[in-house]
Order: sequence, then C-alpha cells, then structure tokens
Amino acid sequence: MEDHSDFDPTATSVFGLPGSEEEEETAQPLPLSARDREAVEALPAGSALLIVQRGPNSGARFLLDPGTTNAGRSPKSDIFLDDVTVSRKHCQFIAQDGGYIVRDSGSLNGTYVNRERVDEAHLQEGDEVQIGKYRMTYQPSPQQA
Repeated sequence: MEDHSDFDPTATSVFGLPGSEEEEETAQPLPLSARDREAVEALPAGSALLIVQRGPNSGARFLLDPGTTNAGRSPKSDIFLDDVTVSRKHCQFIAQDGGYIVRDSGSLNGTYVNRERVDEAHLQEGDEVQIGKYRMTYQPSPQQA
C-alpha cells in the first residue's frame, strides 16, 4: 500500500498562465479582419465585442450588451468558455460610464488585461483580455449612446 501522508487535499494547480507558452513572442494583438471591422461598425450604441484572437475558438465573437455579462466554464454563463483553464464563474463584463469594466470573480487562474493580472480594469479599445487560454480583443461600438 502506498504512503499518502504528504498528500495535501487543498493543493491546487495553475494552468495556462500568460507567458508560460511560446506565445510570448506575439504579445501584440492581431489586427482586425475586414469582417471583424464590419461587425464592430455595425454594433449598436452601448455594446461591444470580444473577438477571440488566440486559443480555443479563435475567431469567435462575443457580444457585450449593456448591463452585466458573465463569462466562465459554466454552461449557464453568458459567454461559455469550455476549457479547464477557465473557472466556472470566471469574470464579469459590466457596462459603466459609456464603456466596460472587467471584474474577476475570484477565478483560480486570474483575469488579465494586456498581460497584467487584474481584479478589475476599465477596458479601452484594442485591449487584450485573457481568460484562461482564451485571448480576446475588446472592441467597443463606435456609435455614441
């Protein structure tokens, strides 16, 4: 029988931290495709898009509507990100003062804006938001509310 006396049931593992993979050399967000630019230009006032640039579902777009949008691994999330590096309730995108803030929900791997771990951050056009392996570009509507 094996000795498990050094087993710690509270120990956790951290997966997919920024800079831990070969992606370090491509730290700049990718330019928008013509289709993505058209989608951003067509956004209603007060909304925004998150465009997955790297990671699972690259090219996917997620709409941020006025109010609060929840992102996580839970199928009940408004933005469902199905990967083990994403917590079930990972973060929230909250419409505020004509833009959006991202607020981490106590996730294990954290939420990053432009490669900096944040608890909360006001998003600017072109910011890179990383949730687990998903690296997305934030694009607000050019229409004024």
